Amino acid sequence: MKDLIRIKRNGEALPRSAIDRWIHGVTEGSIPDYQSAALLMAITLRGMNDEETVALTDAVLHSGSLLGWNGLGRPTVDKHSTGGVGDKISIALAPLVAACGAAVPMIVGRGLGHTGGTRDKLEAIPGFRTALTAEEFSAQVRRIGVVIAGQSEELAPADGKLYALRDVTGTVESRPLIVASILGKKLAAGASGILFDVKCGRGAIMETQEEARELAKDLTRVARELGRKSRAIITSMDQPLGLTIGNASETAEALQILRGLAPPDVTELTRTLGAMMLVLAGVARERHEADARMDTALGSGLALQRAEAMIQAQGGDPRVTVDPGILPRAPVETKATADRKGYVTEIDARALGMLLVRMGGGRERMDQELDHGVGIRLLRKVGDLVGAGDAVAIVEARREAPDWADEVRRAYSIADQAPTPKPLIIEDSGR
Repeated sequence: MKDLIRIKRNGEALPRSAIDRWIHGVTEGSIPDYQSAALLMAITLRGMNDEETVALTDAVLHSGSLLGWNGLGRPTVDKHSTGGVGDKISIALAPLVAACGAAVPMIVGRGLGHTGGTRDKLEAIPGFRTALTAEEFSAQVRRIGVVIAGQSEELAPADGKLYALRDVTGTVESRPLIVASILGKKLAAGASGILFDVKCGRGAIMETQEEARELAKDLTRVARELGRKSRAIITSMDQPLGLTIGNASETAEALQILRGLAPPDVTELTRTLGAMMLVLAGVARERHEADARMDTALGSGLALQRAEAMIQAQGGDPRVTVDPGILPRAPVETKATADRKGYVTEIDARALGMLLVRMGGGRERMDQELDHGVGIRLLRKVGDLVGAGDAVAIVEARREAPDWADEVRRAYSIADQAPTPKPLIIEDSGR
């Protein structure tokens, strides 16, 4: 390990055999954390070339069990978002795509810092289990065609150990480490195709379009190198997605997608991603056919039924799809008001995400417990006209929160001129 640290510290490439030995040692616990932390920092500072990134991803992937879907009778496809504020799409997207004829074995993560996590949002549903064994995971996909669960100790266990170290050593943003972490988990779940939703903007890990584009290229390239079909799109995360921020409230909003009652941006992104997944899986030949399939699944109620079946299979209360009152909710509402008349030109998604952390709805360390019921409800989005003193958002907390409401107010930028509309879908990076 000392030699590997020195090699990477000097900016040289690590041999595949050395990477394999490192990940094997991480998995079995024979390498001290301080040495892995030093190597992670060297990788963050010096980077990895294409061959190293593929080798690291492959080693993480093979650190545990691999799921296979022979005899399933339908194609498998998955989706991964790089995370943001208000990004609750997977909760509705997975059952929707499953209702259209594909199987969706989806492993999701917890939130960290300003970015929320699908696993935390689903755990707001009373009784919902995200900790499944590989056997349970596989059986559910074969039975109902969809599962959304957390990473288990059986699938890519090296990633769980390395991510905990990256969290506390300031090495989360390293692109090769991000690629290996995402794909190690996703490929272990066995889907033949993966769609990447790479977020770009103030509320994303990748703030610039160029950074997002490079990550999208790396993800699709490495996935192809390891034998999977892939596609990536870059989507905007300059303002929060939808009208809710917070685990329970985002889960409720996501389920509204399946009833045709969700905000326009959430609906648009879900349908765009759903169509791409269906084409990637070969269920549909092009967007028009995919849209028709989704219309049928939504209009017939089949997509909602698939969500109910998934929730019930994982121990949750399926009534939550029609009764959001089942979800926890903080009882005290405090309005955040506009300090002047004008148009909303910007909403600082990162600032609101970090505020949710301070409210107890997010975490700065992986071991922190969450309050699923707290949140922020947005009443105005970018482009809306507001008057001085108008409520722009509501803080939902366990106490009166004028200080938090003031932080929300400061996250809103208001000007005399309406902003130029920006697209939600920034770029389709293709396959």
